[in-house]
Amino acid sequence: MRALGFAARSLVRQPARATLGILGVAAVGALLFDMLLLSQGLLVSMRDLLEHSGWDIRVSAGDLPGRGPRVQNSLEVARRIAALPLVRSTLRVRMADAQIDRPSSTPIRAAFEGVSALSTTGADMHPPWTVTRGREARGPHEVVIDDRIAAALGVGPGGTITLRASCVSDRESLPPVRVDVAGIAEFPFAVSDEDAIGGTFEALQTACSGNVGDDADLLLVTSTGDSNETAAAIRTAVPDLRAMTNAEVVGRLQQTGFSYFRQISTVLTTVTVSFAVLLITVLLTVSVNQRLGEIAALRALGFSRSRVVADVLSESALIVGSGGLLSLPLGLLLASVLDRILKDMPGIPVELHFFVFESEALTIHIVLLVATAIIAALYPMRIVSTLPIAATLRAEVMD
Repeated sequence: MRALGFAARSLVRQPARATLGILGVAAVGALLFDMLLLSQGLLVSMRDLLEHSGWDIRVSAGDLPGRGPRVQNSLEVARRIAALPLVRSTLRVRMADAQIDRPSSTPIRAAFEGVSALSTTGADMHPPWTVTRGREARGPHEVVIDDRIAAALGVGPGGTITLRASCVSDRESLPPVRVDVAGIAEFPFAVSDEDAIGGTFEALQTACSGNVGDDADLLLVTSTGDSNETAAAIRTAVPDLRAMTNAEVVGRLQQTGFSYFRQISTVLTTVTVSFAVLLITVLLTVSVNQRLGEIAALRALGFSRSRVVADVLSESALIVGSGGLLSLPLGLLLASVLDRILKDMPGIPVELHFFVFESEALTIHIVLLVATAIIAALYPMRIVSTLPIAATLRAEVMD
């Protein structure tokens, strides 16, 4: 405690240096904290998004659900899966491109999600969206739309829209279809640069003028027990398809698309910590060199070598600790700004976040700052521990 008090008084006597050090640590600490949040943020966000989606397993014909070839004869496949004892319900999903006509302006491009639920247990499975106003779409002539479409068209529940869907090829020329808007919904898996429409499988077939078959992009399955056992049973029942649990989807994304952000985070974390160590080392070294005569006098008055070393370490701890505390709110503010910027990238789901707070990230942040304080103080501590008392006092008097 005495060493901390002495170090605090030393910092107070040199406010400019102390302020520079604290603000410098706060800046690099905020960046360090953000890089730790970024390293696992996408994975944590995707895991939370999938866990709150209502389904456990995705079944697709390709390696990644929703990409590659479609599931053929999806209704028969859904029935076979729904008949398994471990399965509660199965939801078929078919995607199509759509254009919504609007007077005296360019059409609105949107993604149309058509779904069809099947359950042998009587369980109800929610579609991959959440209705916020109005009600769920029913039948072949009702849809739900997102807030951006509703605002652009000035339409709400009970209104009508005219759309044209492309279900097989972008070069299709299908007649416009008028459908009723049953509600306004949030589409968490919709990408940020694309609007979304949802409805039943029959509504999608209506929009496509019947020009769509029984194929599905993927099937979403809700299990009654362990998802791994259910996925294994599905693979046995439909060996030509790929069944992946939410955990396996996250693991695949971790190995592929999200590894880039983890690598960037690791590089920037290393650079940030190195800069923090260099900054504090320079500040402490300058402080010690300016006070060599004072330190030598204290040694002559009876201060032990360990005491002056502890003073330097305490000074480093105060600078890093104060800057570290400031770095947390600064880092959270910076993370929110960067998250909004990165979410504007094309192809990013609207509910996916790049920076997600985790207690593990906070722990690593504290450990790195503690290590920074210790490493930065090593050279200045060596200076004061090997300081020749008599020669230093003689040089101070002669100067």
